[in-house]
Amino acid sequence: MSTPSLPRLLLTPGEPAGIGPDLAVALAQRPPPGVRLAAVADPDLLRERALQLGLPLEPIRFDAVHAPPERPAQLEVLPVPLAVPAVAGRLDPRNSGYVLATLRAAVRAIQDGRADALVTGPVHKGAINDAGIPFSGHTEFLAELTGAGLPVMMLAAGGLRVALATTHLPLRAVPDAITAERLETTLRILHRDLRARFGIADPRILVAGLNPHAGEGGHLGREEIEVIGPVLERLRAQGLRLTGPLPADTLFTPRYLDQADAVLAMYHDQGLPVLKHHGFGEAVNVTLGLPIVRTSVDHGTALELAGTGKAEIGSLLAAVRMAAELAGRGGSP
Repeated sequence: MSTPSLPRLLLTPGEPAGIGPDLAVALAQRPPPGVRLAAVADPDLLRERALQLGLPLEPIRFDAVHAPPERPAQLEVLPVPLAVPAVAGRLDPRNSGYVLATLRAAVRAIQDGRADALVTGPVHKGAINDAGIPFSGHTEFLAELTGAGLPVMMLAAGGLRVALATTHLPLRAVPDAITAERLETTLRILHRDLRARFGIADPRILVAGLNPHAGEGGHLGREEIEVIGPVLERLRAQGLRLTGPLPADTLFTPRYLDQADAVLAMYHDQGLPVLKHHGFGEAVNVTLGLPIVRTSVDHGTALELAGTGKAEIGSLLAAVRMAAELAGRGGSP
């Protein structure tokens, strides 16, 4: 029986020693309505984790055309084999290649038209780098994999959307990374995807300054005067609705947020602590600027919770819902 109307989502559980497999097993117990979800993983890993959690699970091979039989605790799986057996809570860099292989398999399936969107579980950057594989994060890896230009990381929770001008960089590298070209490209991608992906006809974007008090007229830094301000003026002249550069300590207040559709923060820990305080456990990470839809959880691998049954599924459910919504809208970046 063909089910073309249901968005077909692929879930990569991420680090096999973390809570990603737990979340996939938990999701199979009560599949979210209105979507078709398949895990890109080693079926034996999922079976073993389900057994450890005391939950039923029947992995069945993913078939992009025909719907699976509707029986409890079934989970479609696009199989990718582990390098070595995974132990919950115990990192093994030998499985780092497996983690990246699941992402490659998922992206290939979407590019081939067998699926509509990607939902990613948490990976462990340290384990991947310890395996000798340079890896700074999902965002950058997926951009390279899909041939995209500059990817833009955005998190969303409870009506608040926060995008980042830079992502996973040491703080000392951030000022040099905020060039006029990068900032303009980031703002154009954010504006375009808010329209195409989120259906916002005329997005209103707040832009944070880099320095305290947005540089305080140059006394606390000149990036706002020399880079950020001129870019905003140029884009405003072209019709983009941009406010800023604003001091980050006052930007995240109702006075400004009530009049905005998204915020652009200059670096990771300028914007994301506020977003996660606003909706941790229910926030969704969305990668803008990709030719595919990709959403993700807002948390890490939580190795200490793997296999215990204590992992919370709220962020994954939110990521699944948003991926289905974005895929169903069909906006093309």
